[in-house]
Amino acid sequence: MKLFGWPLRAVSSLLLLLQSGALSAATRPQYGGTLRVAIRSAPATLDPSEGADENSPESRNLSRLMFDTLVTLSDSGKVQPALAVTWQEQSGGQRWQLSLRRGVKFDDGSPLTPDIVASSLRTANLGWNINSSDESVLIELPQPNPALLAELALERNSIVKRSSGTLHGTGPFHVTDWRAGQELSLVATEDYWDGRAYLDSIQIDVVNPRDQMLSLELGKANLVNILPEQARKAVMEGRRISTSPPLELMALVFSRDRQSVDDGKLRESLALAIDRISIKNVLLQGEGEPAGTILPRWLNGYDFLFSKEADLARARQQVSELRSRPSWTLGYDSGDPLARLVAERIVLNARDAGLNLQLAAGMSDVRLVRIILPSLDPWVSLMTVAKIAGLPAPKHAGDGPEDLYRAENQLLRTDRMIPLFHLPLNYGLSPAVRNWVQRQDGIWDLRNLWIASETR
Repeated sequence: MKLFGWPLRAVSSLLLLLQSGALSAATRPQYGGTLRVAIRSAPATLDPSEGADENSPESRNLSRLMFDTLVTLSDSGKVQPALAVTWQEQSGGQRWQLSLRRGVKFDDGSPLTPDIVASSLRTANLGWNINSSDESVLIELPQPNPALLAELALERNSIVKRSSGTLHGTGPFHVTDWRAGQELSLVATEDYWDGRAYLDSIQIDVVNPRDQMLSLELGKANLVNILPEQARKAVMEGRRISTSPPLELMALVFSRDRQSVDDGKLRESLALAIDRISIKNVLLQGEGEPAGTILPRWLNGYDFLFSKEADLARARQQVSELRSRPSWTLGYDSGDPLARLVAERIVLNARDAGLNLQLAAGMSDVRLVRIILPSLDPWVSLMTVAKIAGLPAPKHAGDGPEDLYRAENQLLRTDRMIPLFHLPLNYGLSPAVRNWVQRQDGIWDLRNLWIASETR
């Protein structure tokens, strides 16, 4: 019996191994295939130094596919080597030397050199003094900047070789066809320094946001944008959704500084009148988080210290105590349907408090804006938002949480901005997409992504 039983067990084990091998083969990453992406808008340019001003997730992600930066940030915000392998800080953060990785090539086959890196950084940073040496670049700043490495990880500081009007990058993909505002075709770079991607190519098309879910359903796209107000419905319908942390700030920004004490009270009354909870539940369909600060809580840790609750009674009382109630105009992006709905609700809230606020096209007293937080470094994000919104630059006095709190609180006390919501970035994925990774900063990580059989 022992001699007979052992072969049976061996055969059973062999069958299990074969079955396991078949299953693993079915889920093993496959080289080749095309990722089809539908985005809501395309950048006007592929040049990172120019496209950075567009402040869109599409621009950021496309840049990452074609170009590399000297360093990157991990999901915990730690600086990691990329095109630079080591760095030294000198003169209290005013002078930096970065040593470059060897053997890196641009998509035209030419080598990465310190001269090209220095030239690329000068294009994006006119106020920096940048020089090259045998294997490194030296950056001298007008004033110390402890957050320089995190700033070098931004898309606008991607390293680009510009030759006769053509852009060349060292990224995992390179351009084969580009029609501004319509489509972009990319193919994998075979000798990419960080390893070839599984995908052969990526096809990116501009599709109306309202039609993107249909593109996903019909198999015309593997990856699409999901608008904030569409996310709950998509989840209820069983769609495959990828959601980032709250990375987009929706806020009101005044066009000029506070003019008087009464002007400051009027702005405070507007902030008290806005019913964020109602807007979230109805217009945003439960998506996002009401905001009292520029940075979300997961990035600054103290959002709970700032009020975001509506207090209509107090707003009315403050307005009634003022001698005059000037008329304000509220502007918004006319191409953003959600912005219009939120702006209309804010006008109603303001009128309930006795404020004179009306929608306007073109120039306005206050504007509804949406700003993507560009970095996992809170200082870099705070400085970038301030720059985009036209606010005074915050003073980077130290790296402690109390220093960040003081800087952000000082910006808010100017009464130039009323934070409203922090919204996540949502994407819909087809079942064929495998090994999908959306980083903490919302960037797609497509290095190990592959497309399974199209059979559903």
